[in-house]
Amino acid sequence: MSIPAASRTFSAHAAEYTALRRRLVPQFDLFYGTAVRALGPLAEGSLERILDLGAGTGLLSAAVAEAHPQARFELLDGSREMLAEAEQRLGDRIAAVHIQDMSEGLPDGPFDAVISALAIHHLEDAEKRALFERVHAVLRPGGVFINGDQVAGPTPALRELYVETWKRQCRELGATEAELAAALERRRHDRSADTESQLDWLREAGFAAADCIYKYWELAVLVATKETDG
Repeated sequence: MSIPAASRTFSAHAAEYTALRRRLVPQFDLFYGTAVRALGPLAEGSLERILDLGAGTGLLSAAVAEAHPQARFELLDGSREMLAEAEQRLGDRIAAVHIQDMSEGLPDGPFDAVISALAIHHLEDAEKRALFERVHAVLRPGGVFINGDQVAGPTPALRELYVETWKRQCRELGATEAELAAALERRRHDRSADTESQLDWLREAGFAAADCIYKYWELAVLVATKETDG
């Protein structure tokens, strides 16, 4: 299996990735916290089996694990090094680890929830749409998809403003110019799509409802629920 360029790039920064997040993700706690808080109310029934796409070092899964002690997690990521960090963080809460790209097939469901943070924007738009269909297929009826991700502005001017605002905010959070330069280099792998397009794709994939429940410049939390039987 060939390793996508984005996975190779993030593998090289696995050890420092988590520490960098707080300097490179404005409103870090609110962004992740919104995703976690939405999960319980939106999912119908228990949350015991959760799939984390582009799990990285397990930051989102760890936050969900704290809020839902009964949940166990399957982690999917193309970077073995990032997943090694996640395994240390989550321990026996992990049911399985899948070292693969998100553009490939997903593990067999049904899952009570599928979650993702800052990962799906690395896929081309056609790959995002195909992934949303696969996510819908592996969710149980009443299950929920939570995607906290980087989104593009709907116009070239807004896209440029998003990036310039992000750089200013990161400097205010203490990011060094070297860290910013490295982050901008990693952004060569970004294929972000705007919020409204992604909500349309989720509905086209078969989700009963899709919404953006958090938006702060280029950061958004998108949620989608699968219709219950009957």
